[in-house]
Amino acid sequence: MKYLKIILIFFLFLLNKTSFANENIVEILKKEDNIIFIRHATAPGNGDPPNFNILDCSTQRNLSKDGELQASKIGKFFKKNDIKITKVLSSEWCRCKDTAKIAFGNYETKNFLNSFYDERFSENKDKQILDFQKFIKNWNYSGNLALVTHYVVISEILDLATSPGEIVITDANLKFLGSLEIN
Repeated sequence: MKYLKIILIFFLFLLNKTSFANENIVEILKKEDNIIFIRHATAPGNGDPPNFNILDCSTQRNLSKDGELQASKIGKFFKKNDIKITKVLSSEWCRCKDTAKIAFGNYETKNFLNSFYDERFSENKDKQILDFQKFIKNWNYSGNLALVTHYVVISEILDLATSPGEIVITDANLKFLGSLEIN
């Protein structure tokens, strides 16, 4: 019985900690001066098919039904918590554009958010990172900026591993402030 109480207290502590963490994330996001990286929602597989064409979604790895639901949950999280997004930018890959569209409605594409995972696109990495840095340096809007992109881009810029649909919050200097997984 004594061990059961200890285990119960431990689990209650974990639940409270998670709740506090989520409330803290919401408080951070409501300050409206964040850069919000969002890894595209669940798209089964890895990399891109050999016949990949950026202009043809049927040739790409796309969101699954679970990914579409996850993208919807991302949008609901921001709406439910009354978190304002000033601008949404997306990679040109369809799985990112679909995540942005389902979650937020309006978005613009920027090629500096494109994947460079595949050998065919790896030569673009350095230019994309420089273009990203220039964009952030010149970002003069107030409010939250959401960037829907890929694992490799987030990993290269922030040195973080992310899950599909994960939200990573930084300040304007790309200092990590917190993250939240939406499943």
